[in-house]
Amino acid sequence: MSKADRQVSRRDFLKTSLVGAALLGLNGFSTDARADAERLPNFIVILADDLGYNDLSCYGSELIHTPRLDRMAAEGMRFTDFHTSAPVCTPTRASLMTGCYPLRVGLPAVINYHSKIGISSDETTIAELLKSRGYVTACIGKWHLGWQKQFLPTRHGFDYYFGLPYSNDMSYNGFPVPLVRNEKIIKQPAVQETLTERYTAEAVKFIKENKDRPFFLYLAHTFPHVPLHISEKFAGKSKRGLYGDVVECIDWSTGEILDTLARLGLDKNTLVVFTSDNGPWLTKKEHGGSAFPLRNGKGSTWEGGMRVPCIMRWPGQIPAGTTCDKLATVMDFLPTFARLAGTHVPSDRVIDGKDIWPLMRGDKDAISPYEVFYMYRVERLEAIRCGKWKLALPRQEVGTKENIPLSLYNLEEDISETTDVSNMYPTIVKRLQAYAERAREDLGDSLTGAIGKNRRPPGRVD
Repeated sequence: MSKADRQVSRRDFLKTSLVGAALLGLNGFSTDARADAERLPNFIVILADDLGYNDLSCYGSELIHTPRLDRMAAEGMRFTDFHTSAPVCTPTRASLMTGCYPLRVGLPAVINYHSKIGISSDETTIAELLKSRGYVTACIGKWHLGWQKQFLPTRHGFDYYFGLPYSNDMSYNGFPVPLVRNEKIIKQPAVQETLTERYTAEAVKFIKENKDRPFFLYLAHTFPHVPLHISEKFAGKSKRGLYGDVVECIDWSTGEILDTLARLGLDKNTLVVFTSDNGPWLTKKEHGGSAFPLRNGKGSTWEGGMRVPCIMRWPGQIPAGTTCDKLATVMDFLPTFARLAGTHVPSDRVIDGKDIWPLMRGDKDAISPYEVFYMYRVERLEAIRCGKWKLALPRQEVGTKENIPLSLYNLEEDISETTDVSNMYPTIVKRLQAYAERAREDLGDSLTGAIGKNRRPPGRVD
């Protein structure tokens, strides 16, 4: 089945949903939204790179001042158990775009400049799904799902692209990191000191130009990934040094976008999400962030590597000043946005993400849609989440070579994963081990040699 066949056309949708208001009512929108049923909601996803759980003041940082993100949280919902699908960047971005575990779509590891793989043209991205409903789409910032032309955002549902095709530290044999517009290099090397400000200007311009159309904006910041860069305007302002300056600049950027929505009267029709692609790069020390009180950071399947800040704001739809402590993941954006835009996820393949709209709108009886959540590092299954329980599987830790035994943690009582309670709850351990076997059969596991029967290949160039 072709990609076009998998997508729901705007015309067919309108034929079957001239009950627009009724459909939106079933989706849980307020009366005001039902009255404006002909206007689909806008979506903005703002993704930081390597931002830690403790790097925003609304998540406990005492050294980094983030008033605009704090205000966004006060006007929306703050998630305290939100997870990426991997502890590094490419896999999480693949999940965000496709709604699947990274291993499912063949992108479980970081893509380098010498990589010959990228996101497959057989996958349906959020952008493609929303374009079937008449959305205009833009990707601004770091892409990192393949740098050859066939992998660029413009080949995967985005009308416009401006940014870096991969991480800002990936210069190769005199080939410095380029700044790309659509499919052409416009500056090489990219001037990184003003990159966040340029991204912001491009984002604001896109919103203004498309204020009368439904739009999807994916703003993927290059920072606070190292090497850190900042313009004179923001330098020396934070108590957390250069790292804090960079994060506070991202906070400013978020405020510029929110202010633009307010000036254009788009506030009540726009869902804005802010999150990070993984935890902080702790080995960079003062140039890395903090995941306190979580264990470890980037590259690790301990909570500090995969539990990240997530704030969602949509006035009139998401209750203001609320907190959600239920497990949700970056894979959930695709199915949730599909629901809100009145379309469906592809039905010819496995989609791992869940519709979390009940959590977002604050339903009192809403629970996490995840019976189980698998934590992989590349192709290694390293941990299993099930409610408050987390089972760490036996392995040798990458980097430190520490031998990790089979261990169980109660995250409600021990968010820092310090106390193994596996001896106290053998039945729980056995149940989670059964889930692990299910994951190995489905997705594979390089630690055991399991291949996985439901994996799809990435795109590939010769």
